[in-house]
Amino acid sequence: MIKLAQKLVKLLKKKKLKVSFAESCTGGLLSSTITSISGSSKVFTLGLVTYSNQSKINILKVPKKIIINNGAVSYETCISMVKNLNRISKTNISVSITGIAGPQGGSRKKPVGLVYIGIKKGNKTLIKKYLFKNKKRYLIQMATVNKALNLILSFAK
Repeated sequence: MIKLAQKLVKLLKKKKLKVSFAESCTGGLLSSTITSISGSSKVFTLGLVTYSNQSKINILKVPKKIIINNGAVSYETCISMVKNLNRISKTNISVSITGIAGPQGGSRKKPVGLVYIGIKKGNKTLIKKYLFKNKKRYLIQMATVNKALNLILSFAK
């Protein structure tokens, strides 16, 4: 994962792109991974850990209705998170993550390992849905960060 983060920082520097993150289930792991790379201050602007519904509503301005109607772990919440993060951060690339890292908290409709990753660059926005089968919390978080880094790399090219 560190090699991936190094590759990303190098690419973002070369392309003169800035990135920001709004994380929920990863609790800042994506931000931590990117900031562990020397030179990341040139490309990383902002990392928010909006773990609670209240912080998603108050800081990221996710409409309360979206969370009530769709849940915090949903396509709708993820897209609202990434679009509003982009407005707040004014970075070239914005990334949002919301999911259920477990081991508790899952349901039949939304099992442990369900994660949405949103990415926005310019007027292009993509929301990806993943279902990580490994039920270990840290492994779900690591897999999510890995997917996010790969997504950012593909968007930055």
